[in-house]
Amino acid sequence: MKKNDGWRQATACRRGIPRTMPLLCAFLAGALPPGLARAEFALNLQAPATVIARQIVDLHTTILWICGVILVVVFLPLVYALIRFRRSRGAQASQFHDNTPLEIVWTIIPAVILVAMAWPATETVLAMKDTSASDMTIKVTGHQWKWEYEYLARDGTPESDEPVRFFSNLATPREQIENQEAKGEHYLLEVDNPLVVPTGKKIRLVLTAADVIHSWWVPAFGVKQDAFPGFIRDTWFKVDEPGVYRGQCAELCGVNHGYMPVVVKAVPPAEFDAWLASQKQLHAAARAAATRTYALADLKAQGEKVYATNCAACHQPTGKGIPGAFPALDGSKVATGPVEGHLDVVLHGRPGTAMQAFGKQLSDLEIAAVLTYERNSWSNRAGAAVQPTDVAAARAKDAAGGAGMAQAPAGK
Repeated sequence: MKKNDGWRQATACRRGIPRTMPLLCAFLAGALPPGLARAEFALNLQAPATVIARQIVDLHTTILWICGVILVVVFLPLVYALIRFRRSRGAQASQFHDNTPLEIVWTIIPAVILVAMAWPATETVLAMKDTSASDMTIKVTGHQWKWEYEYLARDGTPESDEPVRFFSNLATPREQIENQEAKGEHYLLEVDNPLVVPTGKKIRLVLTAADVIHSWWVPAFGVKQDAFPGFIRDTWFKVDEPGVYRGQCAELCGVNHGYMPVVVKAVPPAEFDAWLASQKQLHAAARAAATRTYALADLKAQGEKVYATNCAACHQPTGKGIPGAFPALDGSKVATGPVEGHLDVVLHGRPGTAMQAFGKQLSDLEIAAVLTYERNSWSNRAGAAVQPTDVAAARAKDAAGGAGMAQAPAGK
């Protein structure tokens, strides 16, 4: 065999690849599972619902077109040169000579392109950070794994009475999570209490976190802001049209990170005023209800709902927990022991574990109900109810102890 025979054979093989490639692609396409073929194939961003989101979409489209032009002008000629002037076709390398005017041109053109992209991008970023002249301020606190919303101020005036405050938890049923074939339209993007805002108003969000880093993200708003424990960050949006807009936590925040959706309901200003008034009435009714004495069956029924929302993800609906990760409540020493110890764990949590402090998250009635449910469910048979007044007394004791510590002389 001559010296160059191997080269000629390799070149002939490479020349044969393009003729067989269509057949190979057709075979692979036919072998794809039907489910993949029917899967949604969305390439673009979500439809913008705010002025910032529109700027982001326009910026994305502009830069995409610029990149497309660069592809045509730079890479296609490069690919053509690699194919046309390859060694197998007899092309010979030649010496490249300096061309100062050409080098100046191909330095200036990229610089102009860079400025053309950086200018609108900078304008958009500055607009995203401008939270001045807001019509409403809402505090957002990230918890593992839920969002807390508190309406602080409106039209520059702080709330005169107790602010409306509530938690927003995942509302997708456990059956859908465990059996994905039965999942609904908004699987893992449903909550029990959405954030309600008026349309046409500039909403300022001040964000923080109670435990780890979270990230409040609604793509249709063009808003993605991290929430850090011990720090305050802010952002804003103004929704154009009424509707329900969905997002989720975009920061890996623990085992249930995927179960922490964001849902915002935008309504006309008049409807928002009515909703806010109704929420204040509900809060007042809840405070009044916490002074009553309830039957065990009533507390257990309400406690089951509280447990499903706040506890079942870790301790499981069966109360068996997850061995090695989350302890069982069925037959546990906490749930069958003294009420004071059980209440202390729920109020203050357990530092260094995944057990959160629910004292600031749940009302006296909700804590009393969930304790009653845990102590009288599965194999647990306490036979007695925990009343909201018991929880209120424990809170008062904590407050008195904290005040005593604050007033104690130095060195005591």
